Amino acid sequence: MKKEIIKKIAEKIKNSKKIAITSHLRPDGDSICTSIALSLMFEQLGKDVDLINKDNTPFPFNGFPLSQKIKIGQIKGKNYDLIILLECADVSRSGQKNINENFLVNIDHHHSNNYYANLNWVEPKLSAVGEMAFYLAEELGIKLTTEIATHLYAAIASDTGSFQFSNTTAEALEICSKLIRFGANPIEINEILFAQNPPEKIKLLGQVLSTLELSYKGKIAYITMFREFLSNLEVKELDTEEITTLVRSIKGVEIVVFFKQMGDSRYKVSLRSKGRINAASLAERFGGGGHFHAAGFSISGEYKTVVESVISKVTDFVKEKEKELNI
Repeated sequence: MKKEIIKKIAEKIKNSKKIAITSHLRPDGDSICTSIALSLMFEQLGKDVDLINKDNTPFPFNGFPLSQKIKIGQIKGKNYDLIILLECADVSRSGQKNINENFLVNIDHHHSNNYYANLNWVEPKLSAVGEMAFYLAEELGIKLTTEIATHLYAAIASDTGSFQFSNTTAEALEICSKLIRFGANPIEINEILFAQNPPEKIKLLGQVLSTLELSYKGKIAYITMFREFLSNLEVKELDTEEITTLVRSIKGVEIVVFFKQMGDSRYKVSLRSKGRINAASLAERFGGGGHFHAAGFSISGEYKTVVESVISKVTDFVKEKEKELNI
């Protein structure tokens, strides 16, 4: 753990009066819940804090009552002593257009980060920015209330897939154990995060799974969510992480490629791997990035051409890994 940068960030926070916190585009549970926890921590220190995201808070994270603290839009002016960006590889990832002249703090646990801020705290070995916020709370001498503990626990539980993903570590579990002692209720949190599925989501799951294809000796699985699936269900967007988790559970599958149609010829591609397949390294070949077992990128083109091109490159990548490991 990078103690020196934590101390520098803590010192800057102590010397700041007005602070803004923002997350990446299409924010997830880790960034959303961590931002709420940080706002509560800073308010405990007497700071004036604004939570401002470019994109709306998605389901199920809008089920946390304090999610209403988050404003949607652009951070305006130079009125802030400090702006914290959570899980943003660069400023553009936040969707905020007028913040470069402010003092920026970059907090991230992804490999693909450009170290663009005045203070950069990037630790890919940590499970979530929620875990990083816990260490920051310790440095700041924060009293962990039930609300703070709840949101930090939710951040870590969300990003580790309820402690099923490869970023689950002994340290993350130890922190969550402490958070429970401070009042976090894992049963209630899991209910919000993982047991509030609307019927439309289950129907969507069925449609996406119907596109399942296997490639390269059953080691590569790929699925697609077309825009028409969502329009037929009269919904704009639903969290789909469980779909990739289910497909990744297929025996013999080492990597899942999930194509999500974002426009007529635009696709967001999510990669979920297991074992020694580095999804982040693969995503970087397409201009993306992420974690070792969870990464992604965007690509444009005609659907059939896009799929053929991506699956061909994924196959080459898997073969390279096999050759490297003498499999």
